[in-house]
Amino acid sequence: MINRPDYVNAILRYRDAPFIKILTGIRRSGKSTILRMVRDEIARQGIPGERILHYNFDSMEHEDIKTAKALYQTLKARLSGEKTYLFLDEIQEVRNWEKVLNSLLTEHDVDVYVTGSNSRMLSAEISTYLTGRYISFPIFPLSFAEYLVFRAQFTQVGTPREELPDYLRFGGFPAVHLQAYRPEEIYAIVRDIYHSTVYTDIVQRSQIRKVDQLERIVRFTFDNVGQTFSAASIANYLKSQRRAIDNETVYSYLKQLENAFILHRCARYDIRGKELLKTQEKFYLADPALRYAVLGYTPQSIAAMLENLVYLELSRRGYDVAVGKLDSAEIDFVATRQEKRLYIQVTRQIETPQTEEREYGRLLSIPDNHPKFVLTTDAFAGGEHAGIQTQHVADFLLSDAY
Repeated sequence: MINRPDYVNAILRYRDAPFIKILTGIRRSGKSTILRMVRDEIARQGIPGERILHYNFDSMEHEDIKTAKALYQTLKARLSGEKTYLFLDEIQEVRNWEKVLNSLLTEHDVDVYVTGSNSRMLSAEISTYLTGRYISFPIFPLSFAEYLVFRAQFTQVGTPREELPDYLRFGGFPAVHLQAYRPEEIYAIVRDIYHSTVYTDIVQRSQIRKVDQLERIVRFTFDNVGQTFSAASIANYLKSQRRAIDNETVYSYLKQLENAFILHRCARYDIRGKELLKTQEKFYLADPALRYAVLGYTPQSIAAMLENLVYLELSRRGYDVAVGKLDSAEIDFVATRQEKRLYIQVTRQIETPQTEEREYGRLLSIPDNHPKFVLTTDAFAGGEHAGIQTQHVADFLLSDAY
């Protein structure tokens, strides 16, 4: 079990605070492992085993605990008069679990940590029961820095710039970086993650009958990462293939893919008007390997997947990320965290004066002094141009400067 200290330390800062700590993210992103790491660290700090309760609701061992009443009775029977630490893995498998935890927080001395693979974990319904009583920790697949640590356990690791192409192709699901797998083995693992997520968290949970429609929408979104589109444009595309579907159904499927954390919606932000726009959003994948496992590898996809990596890293670091609109021009990312803001352009290479003008000119047109970056994979990337930082994507992903 390879440690992921950034997550563990962030979660443990809220130890004994009167909040439910909720770890959410796509299946196999490492939530269960991080939950065990937090549990083990609390045990190392001197808490006896009888005051640490761990339940995995994906396991057959706890298959009979499916209702709020059963969960409440099971947990209450094991509580003592002293503070008890509850670790509840894949809690969404228990109906009305939020009512149980709200009751336990009110009636008993407990410190609660839970994981879930569906964004219903943070729905308005749950907020009603847990208002002011929870804090969420989105768990992503491995960052580039974590990827390098995992790889170093079983192979010789090259320089970050040498390793970036493999990170882009094979992604960051921890399961594929525990030993030296061949590419076909990696994609078999990722396809299994994809299918289990789609069919367990979407098809079965939402009782979707037209699975082929869902799969076509998945393929469209995967093939158009980094492109603005709407539910109407997907519906029109499917109609051109003689697959009639209405806009509301498309929107519903996209929402289901978001709920299962396969897709991340990225809104557009009007830089001059200082407002979020509600049309022509972009979508990014939870992990770039999902695209290659489902659609196969194509060199033409590299630019979009580089954008995807940058989007995920910014989100991982707590930024709210949007696509910038500046008059008729587009800024790849406007990233905001409290009072801090970054403007970012991502391009595979700057090969012509026209490309240079496009990438730098748009950033120079922004009427403020927040940091601006052009990220590329050019071998000689680095330095500053008119106040704009130019960095190699690999260096940016590992930087502590933002």
